Amino acid sequence: MSSMEIDFKQYQLRCQLRGHEDDVRGICVCGSEGIATSSRDRTVRFWSLDSSDKRKYVSSKMLLGHSSFVGPLAWIAPDEEFPEGGIVSGGMDTMVFVWDLRTGEKVQSLKGHQLQVTGVVLDGGDIISSSVDCTLRRWRKGQPVESWEAHKSAIQAVIKLPSGELVSGSTDTTLKLWRGKTCLHTFSGHTGKYPAPQIYHALFLLDSTLTFVDCADTVRGLGVMHGLGILSASHDGSIMLWAQSGEVLMVMVGHTSIVYSVDAHVSGLIVSGSEDRFAKIWKDGVCVQSLEHPGCIWDAKFLENGDIVTACSDGVVRIWTVDQENIADPVELEAYASELSEYKLSRKSVGGLKLVDLPGLEALQIPGTSDGQTKIVREGDNGVAYSWNMREQKWDKIGEVVDGPDDSMKRSVLDGVQYDYVFDVDIGDGEPIRKLPYNRSDNPYDTADKWLLKENLPLSYRQQIVEFILQNTGQKDFNIDPTFRDPYTGCEYNMFSVLTFAVGSPLYSYSYWLLRGMLVFDAAQFDGILKKISEFNNTLLADSLPNILYALTYLLGFPAWFTLAATCYTIIILLHLCGSLGLSFSYNGSIDILVKEKKDLSLTEPEISRLGAIVKILKDTSHYHTSRFADVDIALLLKLLKSWPVAMIFPVIDMLRMTILHPDGATVLLRHVEVNDVVMEMIMKATTDPALPANLLTSIRAVTNFFKNSSYYGWLQKHRSDILDAFSSCLASPNKNLQLAYSTLILNYAVLLIEKKDEEGQSHVLSAALEIAEQETLEIDSRFRALVAIGSLMLEGLVKKLAMDFDVGNIAKAAKASKEAKIAEIGADIELLTKQS
Repeated sequence: MSSMEIDFKQYQLRCQLRGHEDDVRGICVCGSEGIATSSRDRTVRFWSLDSSDKRKYVSSKMLLGHSSFVGPLAWIAPDEEFPEGGIVSGGMDTMVFVWDLRTGEKVQSLKGHQLQVTGVVLDGGDIISSSVDCTLRRWRKGQPVESWEAHKSAIQAVIKLPSGELVSGSTDTTLKLWRGKTCLHTFSGHTGKYPAPQIYHALFLLDSTLTFVDCADTVRGLGVMHGLGILSASHDGSIMLWAQSGEVLMVMVGHTSIVYSVDAHVSGLIVSGSEDRFAKIWKDGVCVQSLEHPGCIWDAKFLENGDIVTACSDGVVRIWTVDQENIADPVELEAYASELSEYKLSRKSVGGLKLVDLPGLEALQIPGTSDGQTKIVREGDNGVAYSWNMREQKWDKIGEVVDGPDDSMKRSVLDGVQYDYVFDVDIGDGEPIRKLPYNRSDNPYDTADKWLLKENLPLSYRQQIVEFILQNTGQKDFNIDPTFRDPYTGCEYNMFSVLTFAVGSPLYSYSYWLLRGMLVFDAAQFDGILKKISEFNNTLLADSLPNILYALTYLLGFPAWFTLAATCYTIIILLHLCGSLGLSFSYNGSIDILVKEKKDLSLTEPEISRLGAIVKILKDTSHYHTSRFADVDIALLLKLLKSWPVAMIFPVIDMLRMTILHPDGATVLLRHVEVNDVVMEMIMKATTDPALPANLLTSIRAVTNFFKNSSYYGWLQKHRSDILDAFSSCLASPNKNLQLAYSTLILNYAVLLIEKKDEEGQSHVLSAALEIAEQETLEIDSRFRALVAIGSLMLEGLVKKLAMDFDVGNIAKAAKASKEAKIAEIGADIELLTKQS
């Protein structure tokens, strides 16, 4: 069957390619030669058809050289230079490598990007690469030819059209069409505000000028739709088809999370891969099949014959086919169905306990110890509750337990009203825990709106609250409201502070586990910061000693009436004076005064104005998505941190703390950090003993705010040991703000290192959190956050056994006995964890 004759039939699993040790991030179809895949495990693998079974592929080459995870790939067809073809790869390590498949060796290393490489594509004999550093670069024969800033934010993808133009997609929400370095057209339209596909077609036919122009979302993936135009995938959950003129021809909505990739086949089929674990197949704008996976789908591509290749976060590459002769044998199909079932079960909970952790029916062979004792056991895919009947010496079946956390066996009560759930929300920055009530019959959007108004919180939190509610009530099939537009920012989803949610569930639940997100310190008194910088600047100006220096120069001129004794005596006095002022001079035939006046450290009028402009940007949070920092802005702050006396730097650190929360401010700062780690220099300067409390507080809060931006995760992980050691003295401080900041830093590290599966780092953080939690007289919120970190590390991390070795049970008991309700609750949760195998 030729590719042009393919009609849609249901895809089924053809084979699974195992070999990568971590997420598979990218796919490259290498003609009929095979398939190349990239991974978070830092490798590229080349897969060739298995000569003994035409349905399968085998790993024939493993390409080693990247120092961090590998993403985009491109195929070099066989030629004189590459008789068996070649591969181009781009990585998180900022490098672009060219590989010769005949030898498996790296033949070119293209260095020039400042940040992660997100796309590579061939343009004739040239290589075009895109990067988070906002640039496109052209390489020829291993050398840079040209580069240009193609977008104002990170570029996420680049493709080449059959007509020869390039298309780039960016975090700035746009696509751009390029001929050389000339931008021919900018496409804007990923808004998250779409009618149903069939309605969109009707509207478009009625009015070809119809557009939806809202604050848009990141363009993550690009593809070519043969004979029609350009495909784009977005964080807003949609896929769009564009004509090269910029018209939107089709919008496909169906994914419930970020869409990472999109590809098309000459048959007219489209495939997309998403964070929601589905590869969706589209025909004429309608989703005709969803291929479920046991993890996120980073990439999806069509083979020439119409088969589909998917790259999954479970480290497995899968190929799907409609050809009955190539479908996997029944044993493998059954095994995959079982794998999916096990994966879903591993994420399913009953009364707050993982279903897979429940005992089987054999547990009912053990008699109960008291009348009415309850036991929950696993029966198939459900949890069933039994009660011990002491008189008849048997277990009586009560009934099936509803999957947690929506367990309704005991409803929560808030202000005298019963709810299906009452969630705890930690705003951070010393704010009290707030209660968010919810019933399954409620509309989560209405609930979020009313709660935000009641709590006087920004409506920009709305979407995160909705997603949290849906995730933790099992309402995965709820239709996401596409109409929300933040009245302050104009965006669907634009946060400048991060809420941290904690799950509260009535039976066998963990009340406060931190599921996602980081705590930050986002409150600032900007006027006070500027005032303090101005005061210190005036001090520096006043400390300059022009009169003394004039007198010194005059005195050392040896006037005629000076006797030798007087001269020597004067020099001795002035030596002492110079030493006390931090000045120096030398005598070599004549007296040369070498003076570094404090006046040189003071700010100029333009610099003072520049600081005012920085504060103006930081105050205007409603325009964070569009406002930009110049490199000189960040350079000015870093100059002050480096040159000003240590006693004067804390207001500068505080301004930097807020700059970190600005998307562009963090991006510009990152460029400086990667060249010269000025942040670690600041930490060392601010924490060197004897450290000033103001320096400690502002610097630890600044470091904590780095967790808001995932671009800094690698830096935070790399310097984890030095950072925690530098701030460890905060625990012993009587300053409650310092204690809270240190606990927050520990909690953020726990979340990060759980995500990164960093066992060594988790062990370090666990040790620090246990030290905090042992302090029963510590400020309540500080101790609470440390306990949340411990519980999260035990529940989701890799260090539960280590926690048991550290006698976490006694810490849990002490917390459980606390008069503070939230400390007692989390203590009970940790104690429950210690009793589970």
